[in-house]
Amino acid sequence: MTVMADHKTKSEESGMTLFAIMAIMAVFAVGLLAVAPSIQQEVERQKEIEAIARGEEVAEAIRQYVEFYRGTKLPNSIDDLLEGLPRGTQKRQILRASAAIDPLSEDGKWRLIRADIQTLGPFAKRVLNYNGGTLPPNPSPTFDRYAIVVVNSINTGTDADNGDLDDAGVQEDVTDNTPFIGVASQRKGKSVIAYYGIENTSNWVFTPLFRGTGRGNTFRTITPQPPGGGNRPVGNRPGR
Repeated sequence: MTVMADHKTKSEESGMTLFAIMAIMAVFAVGLLAVAPSIQQEVERQKEIEAIARGEEVAEAIRQYVEFYRGTKLPNSIDDLLEGLPRGTQKRQILRASAAIDPLSEDGKWRLIRADIQTLGPFAKRVLNYNGGTLPPNPSPTFDRYAIVVVNSINTGTDADNGDLDDAGVQEDVTDNTPFIGVASQRKGKSVIAYYGIENTSNWVFTPLFRGTGRGNTFRTITPQPPGGGNRPVGNRPGR
């Protein structure tokens, strides 16, 4: 009888232990479900920050390329930037291989932005608004020939007043063989981060033209608010 009682007691204890383990696992699973959206948003945020960092590296490489050729030549592909610039019998590197890859697009290729008002005008308008109504100066007079049409369109209130580029319209996913003054991601859709006040990754243009820091930040995280509360920007990072 004692042996059977002990066996029954141990079975009950094992059952209670298993129940406790299952209860703990259930609580843990609920906790994971609760934090999953935050984790996913943070992962996306880090990817967007990396995209901005790489895009700005490409913009700097474009600046060096254009200034080297005294404004007479634009790069035709990312490979032109990766090859570097002549320095004696060698080449001077102006773009890291990692920066040549867009971390947001599926194929890793940057969309090439031509020096025309249709693609640059809306972005310039957003930078103008973000910068307190003043369009930042270009890095050197070398770029004036590429910016003059855009600046004039803003001053006269023409095509640049259309706001952000339309994902389904003006934007083209050209990734090679076209003279370009900037790059943007091919990925379309709302972003976690607002770059120069723009909340769409495909509308972030990385170019040496009219860059500015506005209120001291180039991008801010967008934190979802309750219905009717809108979005509140947080997580400021100093701009360049």
